[in-house]
Amino acid sequence: MPHFNYQDSINFLRKLTLRRSINGLKVLSSFYLTKWLKKPIQWGLPFSISFEPTTSCNLRCPECPSGLRAFTRPIGMLEKNFFAKTIEELHQDMMYLIFYFQGEPYLNPDFLEMVKFAADKNIYTATSTNAHYLNDENAKRTIESGLDRLIISIDGTTQDVYEQYRIGGKLEKVLEGARNIVKWKKELKSTTPFVFFQFLVVKPNEHQIEDIQKLAREIGVDEVRFKTAQIYDYKNGNELIPTIEKFSRYKKQGDGTYTIKNSLENSCWKLWHACVISWDGLVVPCCFDKDATHRLGDLKKDSFKEIWHSEVYTDFRKKLITGRKNIAICANCSEGTKVWEE
Repeated sequence: MPHFNYQDSINFLRKLTLRRSINGLKVLSSFYLTKWLKKPIQWGLPFSISFEPTTSCNLRCPECPSGLRAFTRPIGMLEKNFFAKTIEELHQDMMYLIFYFQGEPYLNPDFLEMVKFAADKNIYTATSTNAHYLNDENAKRTIESGLDRLIISIDGTTQDVYEQYRIGGKLEKVLEGARNIVKWKKELKSTTPFVFFQFLVVKPNEHQIEDIQKLAREIGVDEVRFKTAQIYDYKNGNELIPTIEKFSRYKKQGDGTYTIKNSLENSCWKLWHACVISWDGLVVPCCFDKDATHRLGDLKKDSFKEIWHSEVYTDFRKKLITGRKNIAICANCSEGTKVWEE
């Protein structure tokens, strides 16, 4: 579940309705009943959904399929009519919508219109951006769209460090975008979006952890949050693995190889309360399935409710609670099994 500060928490709770509360209790109880009985039980509908605006990106980050241009699935843009149809089906039960999976959301020309559509349905909306497209006009439109949370990825406080991971990126563009957002929040007297810098900690930037906190205060963003990096080729070590242990998903073993810290218990809260929808309507279990290899349904063929309670989805949940380590996308997963994560 997402972290909140006080103002952000109040804003989120304002989205709560009786129907959404009942749906949330159904999902929660079915998750714990599944853990207890060791059989997949799914009540209610997800109250958190990630919708992919696009697979396209302007940067070439080394651990990202968008950046590597290495997708095995089609690339494209989410169509706003398809998006609206899906939200119409789900908005009464869901309350948290993430406009992100792969790619840079602001490359979709209809992105902010879709945000406004969801915001008008009283859904808490969030997105993650590299901030290169937050010019003055887009910053103003972002505030006006009703977006509740804006995650700005910034992985260095100097250009030479930033570009080691955000290949092709310009730090000054990121800072300019952040300043534009802060400016328009003040000018429009808006309490949203809640803005935070997300700092992906890797070895080349770990020495700038204090610097990014100082920079955030100077610009006026609400918070800084540190994220551990998912690294595909980690077993024999990797130049991106940080030396600060608490910021690494991996630990070094006696023989010099690395293993993931997560014990991978046969349970996953995310699979019960959330899902991901690709730009072309594929429903996949979570954001770790970047190539949509586990296609649990197609919204251009079936309704979401049919997919969510389908035999295919039930079989996937069963595989997870009987052998999570045997599912490829789970083998490099940092997500825990608790409902509330620190």
